Amino acid sequence: MNNNWRIETKMIQAGYEPGNGEPRVLPICQSTTYKYESTEHVAKLFDLEAPGHMYTRISNPTVEALESKINALEGGVGALCTSSGQAASMVAVLNLCEAGDHLISLSTIYGGTYNLFAITFKKLGVEVSFVSPDATQEDVAALVKPNTKAIFGETIANPALNVLDITYWANIAHSHGLPLIVDNTFATPYLCRPIEHGADIVIHSTTKYMDGHATSVGGVIVDSGKFDYTNGKFPGFTTKDESYHGLVYTKAFGKAAYITKARVQFIRDMGNCMSPQNAFLTHLGIETLHLRMERHSENALKVAQFLKAHPQVEAVSYPTLEGDSQYDKAQKYLPKGASGVISFNIKGTKEDCVKFMDRLELAAIVVHVADARTAVLHPASSTHRQMNDEDLKACGISPTLIRLSVGIENVEDIIEDLERAFSYSK
Repeated sequence: MNNNWRIETKMIQAGYEPGNGEPRVLPICQSTTYKYESTEHVAKLFDLEAPGHMYTRISNPTVEALESKINALEGGVGALCTSSGQAASMVAVLNLCEAGDHLISLSTIYGGTYNLFAITFKKLGVEVSFVSPDATQEDVAALVKPNTKAIFGETIANPALNVLDITYWANIAHSHGLPLIVDNTFATPYLCRPIEHGADIVIHSTTKYMDGHATSVGGVIVDSGKFDYTNGKFPGFTTKDESYHGLVYTKAFGKAAYITKARVQFIRDMGNCMSPQNAFLTHLGIETLHLRMERHSENALKVAQFLKAHPQVEAVSYPTLEGDSQYDKAQKYLPKGASGVISFNIKGTKEDCVKFMDRLELAAIVVHVADARTAVLHPASSTHRQMNDEDLKACGISPTLIRLSVGIENVEDIIEDLERAFSYSK
């Protein structure tokens, strides 16, 4: 791959490079196993002394091509695909934290991630403190403990749509010797590349815009290779791993220590790998990602402007909407657009939200977001249902909040559908 290619070209060309006479389109290597010429070669694979695939739970040629493509787009030293975005969040954190450790997370995160951190991680012995995106350096410093291992946030929060001030949070994290993990799902590397702003680890739910067609569940972790894991806070990287005969990750893999450890420890033991079929479909989806994100962002801004002017709408959140609280940060981090997701509050009650949504025809009520089709959801009664009122408020969610995922249909049809649904009160 030519590293000087622009990102649109990389979306199409990176990841898979066929040789002479080989298939032009990425093949699906639907095989769990691989054949070798000698026992010695297999031994070297299992000792991490030779490149190659030993078993599809750990690596696979089709999945590897997708990892290479996404790594090229985000600008990392390596990527690791997982079975879902939730699995990516879990592995990204547990690769740093073990029982007795501590994580700091912004409070405005996806409800599933919140539950993972607040409930499941607690059962595993990992404590998580949640902090407002408006927290000061002093606020964060008061939360940092000797066992704190990372700070976590989302480029565009789901569904509050807060834009993460990546440089600000990276500076805070680094001042305490911690890596910054950024979930870049809504922005995608076409709209924002967090590593360029100081993030150390980037994750995605590839289920969303990367696939783009609601066909394939998946996740990915990208390692910037820039964080120093030899600073004394991360013994898992600097002490011997007895499951690999005393191998030390920082010595053996240098800048790729984090992503290698995630693969050969966590994917090996937990088995949450991506299937070759899903990798193929996601790889294919990314080839049109830049075209889709342009249309998603263009349509969403027009819809947000329509909603802002509508008498039955109390408030609209969309980062590039002029006057939005996130507008200035969006100009810095999202100059090409802010994806297709809008949050808005209807004037009235939760029951009014239900009436409005049930009258929609084009926009489907689905527990999904960020694909080619326009979709709508009521977070308080679905994705964030397990939260109490206080937790919902901390995440920026009210009972009348609706999340609208604007698709790439003709925007006039989308607006007409919304206008028709607002007639619920007439």
